[in-house]
Amino acid sequence: MKVLFLNGPNLNLLGTREPEVYGRTTLADIEAKVRERAAQLKIEIGFRQSNVEGELVNWIQEAKGKFDVIVINAAAYTHTSIALRDAISAVGIPTIEIHLSNIHAREEFRHKSLIASVCKGQICGFGQKSYILGLEAAVYVNENKKTS
Repeated sequence: MKVLFLNGPNLNLLGTREPEVYGRTTLADIEAKVRERAAQLKIEIGFRQSNVEGELVNWIQEAKGKFDVIVINAAAYTHTSIALRDAISAVGIPTIEIHLSNIHAREEFRHKSLIASVCKGQICGFGQKSYILGLEAAVYVNENKKTS
């Protein structure tokens, strides 16, 4: 099984960006924990971050035939990107939406996710653990895909 983790804008600043909201853990720290858990589960992962919407769209499109599930923290693009929504829908790869913070308990503009309707599910509010939960959800989705 192969899972692609995609990370959107400003997640490269984790550890220093608004630590009261996002914590002090860096994206590299999160990636290391995801890779450790993936190794235990015998899952191959890709892990990428970009501040550029088009690059994320390209990676989603390129994932077809290479990855079984996508786990995406689209960050601010969650609330603004029809392009990401359309790319997720177009490739047909089961996708899990994740967030470090609880987007529903934050500013009103963060409450609406444009990608949620084309994702299998959403995990938010568990800090760095959201990534591990996303990995475990990917396993669940992939197993259900085989039996349905």
